[in-house]
Amino acid sequence: MNVAFLLNGEAVTVKTAPTQTLLDWLREDRKLCGTKEGCNEGDCGACTVMVTDADGSVRALNACILFLPQLHGKAVRTVEGLCGQDGALHPVQDAMITHHGSQCGFCTPGFVMSMAAAHQNGQEDHDDQLAGNLCRCTGYAPIIRAAQAAAKEPVPAWLDDHARLLQTKVGENRPPYMPDTLSALADWYADNPDGTLIAGATDVGLWVTKQMRDLGPVVFLGGCDALQEIETTATHFHIGAAVRMTQLREAIGDDYPSYAELIRRYGAQQVRNAATLGGNIANGSPIGDNPPVLIALGATLHLRHRTQTRSMPIEDFFLSYGKQDRAPGELVTGVTIPRGQNNLRCYKLSKRLDQDISALCGAFNLIIKDGIIRDARIAFGGMAGIPKRAIAVESALIGQPWSEATLTQACKAFAADFTPLSDMRASAAYRLEAAQNMLRRYYADLNSLHTDILEVSA
Repeated sequence: MNVAFLLNGEAVTVKTAPTQTLLDWLREDRKLCGTKEGCNEGDCGACTVMVTDADGSVRALNACILFLPQLHGKAVRTVEGLCGQDGALHPVQDAMITHHGSQCGFCTPGFVMSMAAAHQNGQEDHDDQLAGNLCRCTGYAPIIRAAQAAAKEPVPAWLDDHARLLQTKVGENRPPYMPDTLSALADWYADNPDGTLIAGATDVGLWVTKQMRDLGPVVFLGGCDALQEIETTATHFHIGAAVRMTQLREAIGDDYPSYAELIRRYGAQQVRNAATLGGNIANGSPIGDNPPVLIALGATLHLRHRTQTRSMPIEDFFLSYGKQDRAPGELVTGVTIPRGQNNLRCYKLSKRLDQDISALCGAFNLIIKDGIIRDARIAFGGMAGIPKRAIAVESALIGQPWSEATLTQACKAFAADFTPLSDMRASAAYRLEAAQNMLRRYYADLNSLHTDILEVSA
């Protein structure tokens, strides 16, 4: 495959294997070793680079699970290309020096690139922006002080890679491995049903870097604008399958702040900048964070095989562990999410607050009128081999008074809905009890009691 992009301001064309990572290419072919290899799975942030898309948007991304073909038509900045040609430092580099933000230095380039991307975007939620960068020396406080100090400084003119993309027209011609229409993509997948669709590669990347898998035929979704669309009406959101988590969070945040907070804890900023909604659904993981919420909202899933399309309640898509209602060569194209369901709450339980896999994820959506529970949709991830509704619990709630006594009775029904497994994240008994406690937390939450674990104090 031939890939054309800008690297530190200069146009490059690379002939590459489809699953060569940017990290390996930078270090082995270009000898740009400031981008470090740490975890090689998108957790530590040592490999962070800054990528400018054709539309001018800037993202911090993990180079270790970023395949070179994903960069076609984009611009990449590594730490070696962050300063000006005359050696002038970027504001975040200068601030890191002033505030003693580096000790051993291994993690420093990744921190600096995450900080530079946030600075470019005017983002000052520094704890969130840097949650995916790990440091074992400095203790974060001086790094945060550096980010705060640099925040008000202007973006250096030399980093206007969007203007360079427009001038050079690099990657203007769409390569065959990156179809630009949904029809072309659907035909390719129907012809290659054993092929791999690659969007953000936050999951597929690990198949290569950790499992050493041969992916067979691959196609990249980055050129298909139809999969990246967000349509908002008075009653619904329609979210394309290739919409990234950061985009989804922004789109639904006003309607569903609890869902937005769940997305904030979805991986790190670098992961959210790449991971897509469709990928999180189509991989069928029993602990994916989005499916329980979408089930609780009564979302509709859309699929396509060549020219044939179909839709289904998303809860019907998950059949059993590792098996979904998706024919060979059929792809997920998007999700329709109802608006206006103000009682939705999402609770995630994990060993670490941020950037961790769920031991348990619960989504609750009750309709309560005149003190009576009129309808209920409750779904969990981590409680079964698939994301699953709590049908027995819902039945125990519907038609009953909205009271603690009703919840006490309903909690007994969890054992009828779920037989969770024990694993390294939680025991079966712990999961069952935690699910019951989430229902109690929901009651407290809707009654305006403090339930945010970040606000709890002795």
